[in-house]
Amino acid sequence: MRFMVIVKASAESEAGVLPTPEEFECMGKFNEELVDAGVLLAADGLQSSAKGARIYFDGDKKTVVDGPFTETKELIAGFWLVEMKSLEECVERFRRCPCPTPNGQTNIEIRRVFEAEDFGENFTPERQAAVEELRARAAEQHR
Repeated sequence: MRFMVIVKASAESEAGVLPTPEEFECMGKFNEELVDAGVLLAADGLQSSAKGARIYFDGDKKTVVDGPFTETKELIAGFWLVEMKSLEECVERFRRCPCPTPNGQTNIEIRRVFEAEDFGENFTPERQAAVEELRARAAEQHR
């Protein structure tokens, strides 16, 4: 099972406060553990919402709003994409995560990524093959 582990933003991450060298070292060790365990698929931090935009959809109308966004609790500061056997395994591993923000006041959210079998019969074998082809093409473009 794949899981997205989401680091929630804080006032400091939105202000652009970067981790200290010690915090980078500590998080680097944790990420190395994930790699050594063979579970890390991707991980990155995100720039503040001031450098982003939102697109709101209302029927055919699409409205673009530039950041920053005021509701910090709704924002994401970074993520890991991991593959684990269960939610329980993911929770246990990430309980050992050093706090991923400089001030030590944040939380992480763990969400399971949809797999083909989660969609049932509406996700036909042909559609599954098409999705896999797109993934393969995208991966090839980034090599």
